[in-house]
Amino acid sequence: MSFLDLPFDTDTMVAGLRPWIECESPTFDASAVNRMMDLAAYDLAGLGTVERIPGRLGFGGSLRVRLPHPDAGKPGILISGHMDTVHPVGTLNKLPFRREGNLCYGPGIQDMKGGNFCAVEALRQLAGAGMQTPLPVTVLFTPDEEVGTPSTRELIEAEAARNRYVLVPEPARDDGGAVVGRYAIARFNLETVGRPSHAGARLAEGRSAIAAMARKILEVEAMTGPDCTFSVGVIHAGQWVNCVSSACQAEALSMAKRQEDLDNGVARMLALSGEENGVEFRVTRGVTRPVWEPDQPGTMAMFEIAREIAQELGFDLTAASAGGGSDGNFTGAMGIPTLDSIGVRGKGLHTLNEHIEVDSLPERARLIAGLLMRLS
Repeated sequence: MSFLDLPFDTDTMVAGLRPWIECESPTFDASAVNRMMDLAAYDLAGLGTVERIPGRLGFGGSLRVRLPHPDAGKPGILISGHMDTVHPVGTLNKLPFRREGNLCYGPGIQDMKGGNFCAVEALRQLAGAGMQTPLPVTVLFTPDEEVGTPSTRELIEAEAARNRYVLVPEPARDDGGAVVGRYAIARFNLETVGRPSHAGARLAEGRSAIAAMARKILEVEAMTGPDCTFSVGVIHAGQWVNCVSSACQAEALSMAKRQEDLDNGVARMLALSGEENGVEFRVTRGVTRPVWEPDQPGTMAMFEIAREIAQELGFDLTAASAGGGSDGNFTGAMGIPTLDSIGVRGKGLHTLNEHIEVDSLPERARLIAGLLMRLS
């Protein structure tokens, strides 16, 4: 029997994916993420040795499953995915799980529960057919990718170092293609410290941290150029409208195609720290994703295998370097052949229109099954 003959059923996959989507799992809610890991552990329990790894730094735990294999312990294939999403608990009220023709909606369905589910279904179908992969397979699901993987980067890198290949079922690119390189990303914590006063009776005595931060945000985003981008996506400040704010916090993101451009961007951001008009501005560096250089020989050889499998399945698979960041940044930067974004097709990730193309569920599950059977 060939992986091409495995009986992937679209309706069955949609039904199996639904509990995953209806188990909301925002990164900062460790209990919610752990409930999602429980569901995944249950679905993987019959396939291999399930290990729950406790979380740290306030994040949820991870799930690692090693499938039985005659060469267990030798370098094999790591399937790496994250189970956290950007959607807070309650998003289902605005973005309920629903299927409309070939589209299926829900928080985290594209990024990246759909792809993770395809990987699990591929393993389940291979096991059910009694098909032995040439290499040992390990699955690692982690809880904190959406905030830069601050608590599990070391875990991912250590697991990747034990393996020959890494598959990352992040959502496919807009044309359905895979990712074979990613840009570098740095995060920054911004803070302004002003002077409080009564906004009605003593306005002139205050120094507004909010006003200063607003000016700094415009300055930060104006640094964006063709080689390095800057954006501010989070801001917190104020409690009373009749008080001049004394503190404001924000978070910024910078992305560059080359490491040297990011390093330059980091230096420019840190240089903004200082004091002006009685308000102090502080910039500290947060988590960073390294550049995963494209066109590495091992990765491209793996892509060629994937492309041939896709042709057998009736579609063309392209490859490119991409922004956005993923845990593939880490494994690719280590020089380990990594194929990213082999997950579901869809649109609207990180929005209230997040959805997938339903027919990409069996397509991507077959692609992953083919890779597991062809990589050696």
